[in-house]
Amino acid sequence: MVVDWALVLEWVIKSIVLVFILLTGFAYTTFYERKLAALIQLRIGPNRAGPGGWLQPAADGVKLIFKEEFTPAEAYKFVFVLAPILTVVPALVIMAVVPWGDVINFFGRMVPLHIADINVAVLYILSVASISVYGIVLAGWASNNKYSMLGGLRSSAQMLSYELALGLAFIGPILIAGSMSLTDIIDAQRNVWFIIYQPLGAIIFYIAMLAEVNRAPFDMPEAEQELTAGYHTEYSGMKFSLFFMGEYIKMAAVSGIFASLFLGGYRGPFVDQLPVLGPLYFFLKIVASLGVMIWIRATFPRLRYDRLMAFGWKVLLPLALFNVLITAVVIVALGL
Repeated sequence: MVVDWALVLEWVIKSIVLVFILLTGFAYTTFYERKLAALIQLRIGPNRAGPGGWLQPAADGVKLIFKEEFTPAEAYKFVFVLAPILTVVPALVIMAVVPWGDVINFFGRMVPLHIADINVAVLYILSVASISVYGIVLAGWASNNKYSMLGGLRSSAQMLSYELALGLAFIGPILIAGSMSLTDIIDAQRNVWFIIYQPLGAIIFYIAMLAEVNRAPFDMPEAEQELTAGYHTEYSGMKFSLFFMGEYIKMAAVSGIFASLFLGGYRGPFVDQLPVLGPLYFFLKIVASLGVMIWIRATFPRLRYDRLMAFGWKVLLPLALFNVLITAVVIVALGL
C-alpha cells in the first residue's frame, strides 16, 4: 500500500488549524458572552484588560493557570483528573466531519475545507456528543460530594430526555437530502435552506442542543443556587477551566452543526465563484447562533427540574416524532 504523505500532511495541518481555532474561539466566546450579556442588561462589561477589554480572555487564562488546585482527600483521584479531559476531547473532535468551506485551490493543490467527509457523519456526531456526559457524571461521582453527585445525576437524566428529540430532529434534513453526509446535506441547500422546509425540526434541534450543552435555561447540572455549581463544585484551576473549555467549544460546535443542517452551512452569495467566502459565511452563522444562546441565557429563567423533564418527554419528543412523520409523508406524497 502506497501512503500519500501529502494527504497525511494535509490532514495534520487541517486538524491543527481546527483545534487552534476552537481553543482561541473558546476564549473569545466567553468574552463575547460577557460583552453581549452586559449590553442586554445595560452594563458595561469587561473593559479594563487591554483596549476595550479585548485582552480579558488572556488575563483570565493566566489567572487560571497559576491558581492553586485542590483535590478532595476522599476523592477517587484518577477519575477526578480524567473527568475534565473526557469533557473536552469530544468537543474538539466532533467538528472533524463538519465542512467549513468548499474546495479551494491552495498553491496548485485542491484542498477540501473539512477533515473527513464520511457517509455516516450524523451518526458520528450523535455518538461523539454523547460521550461528554460521561465526564460530567464521573466528575460528580469522583468528587465524593453530594452536590456534585446530584449534578452528575441531573446531567445523565437530562441527556437521556433530550437526546431522543435531538436525534429525531436530524431525520428531517437527512430525509430531504437523502444522505447522512453533512457535505451532501449542505449541497442540497444550495437554493433553499432547510430551515424553510423544517422550521419545527430546527426549533426542536436548537432547544435540544441547548439542553445538550447544559446552557440556560437547561443548566440544571450546575445550578448555583441549588447545587453550589453541581458537578464542578470541587474543581479549581486548570481542571475547572477544562470543564468551561468543553462547554464553550461545544457551544460553537453545535452551532456549526445547526448551521450545516438548517442554515446552508458555508453556502451563501458568490461562494461558487469565490470559495474563500465559505468559511466567512460559516463563521457569521456560528456567531449569530452563539448570540441567540447568550440572549436566551440573559433573558430566560432556569426551569424547575420536574418541568424540564416533563417538557422533554411530554412536549419535545412528541413534536419531534410528529415532525418526522409529516416529513416522511410529504416526501412520499411528492415522490421526492
